[in-house]
Amino acid sequence: MQFGLFCTAQAGTADHAPETGKGFHDYLDLNIEAEALGYCSSFLVEHHFSGWNQVSATLTLLTCLAMRTTRLRVGSSVMVLPWHNPVLLAEQAAMIDVMSGGRLDLGIGKGYRYNEFLGFNIPQEEADARFEEALAVITTAWSSRERFTYQGKFWTFNDIVVEPPPAQKPYPPFWVAAGSEPSIKRAAARGFRLILDQYASPVEIGRRIAIYRAELEAHGRVYDPTHVTVARQLYVAKDHADKEAALERQAVNNERMAAVSRWPDNKVGSHILGYADKAGGTTANAMFGTPDEIRETLKALQEAGAEFLIFAMAGGREHLRRFAREIMPDFSKQPAAGGNRAAEESTLA
Repeated sequence: MQFGLFCTAQAGTADHAPETGKGFHDYLDLNIEAEALGYCSSFLVEHHFSGWNQVSATLTLLTCLAMRTTRLRVGSSVMVLPWHNPVLLAEQAAMIDVMSGGRLDLGIGKGYRYNEFLGFNIPQEEADARFEEALAVITTAWSSRERFTYQGKFWTFNDIVVEPPPAQKPYPPFWVAAGSEPSIKRAAARGFRLILDQYASPVEIGRRIAIYRAELEAHGRVYDPTHVTVARQLYVAKDHADKEAALERQAVNNERMAAVSRWPDNKVGSHILGYADKAGGTTANAMFGTPDEIRETLKALQEAGAEFLIFAMAGGREHLRRFAREIMPDFSKQPAAGGNRAAEESTLA
């Protein structure tokens, strides 16, 4: 199995104001250590107007991370295409790919949070069309070195060439978050890589992977298990009481995320909204537990077909280290790179 991170950085911390950017520096330090410990990639969210200084300039922060790492793949989960000028996004993403030596994974999506659609004054019913138009522009911009003109419903560009070209050929891989059968099939039909959510059970994860694989093969594509990643919230607990206390804290955080996502009519939506209205729905499959409990959950996911997991570290760097030292070697072909030395050096720093 391969392991990475699923990060949602905040500008401030409990002890530092957001103007200091201390939380962003902590995010960089976490990921630098993750690379040393053998984690292979890191995906970073994009969100706006949350009220708790959640990262919004995702590509800027990924650029900082790319400059301080050498092997870690840097990814977005996800850039919401309806919010962005697609040419500017293509230019900025290509720059990261070039400067990182071809380590960018571009996660893209349509958006789901009510407060973001409201804040940008974009009707939700335009999300699909805006996504498709932006994707067409980005793909064209990255596929050809010739100048082109584009006229669409939302964007018009005249005689442009997007520079620089990305390092990866034909361009950085697109990743999409999908959960329903139609959305998974659309992702597979286009050859996109797949991000599966934090909340679904191992049985449901297995069903979704099977749908994705079958659709890929139906289109003549070869299935690669590393092209599907499963997100999980992770907390390596000391004992049962520690686990239960952490789950309670996580439930509060999850409800905060759901609150800014809900639409006024309270309709069930995608991502966290599909689970938030069921008691314990957002924590039922969180990977919280002792090392032995986490190993059992990992085995269940592995049996379901999951070979690549990304973790939202609910316990921070201590849990990053504990997973790498105590659990990762049991599921990796080789011991975690850097091992205890990297963690010890970081502790002394």
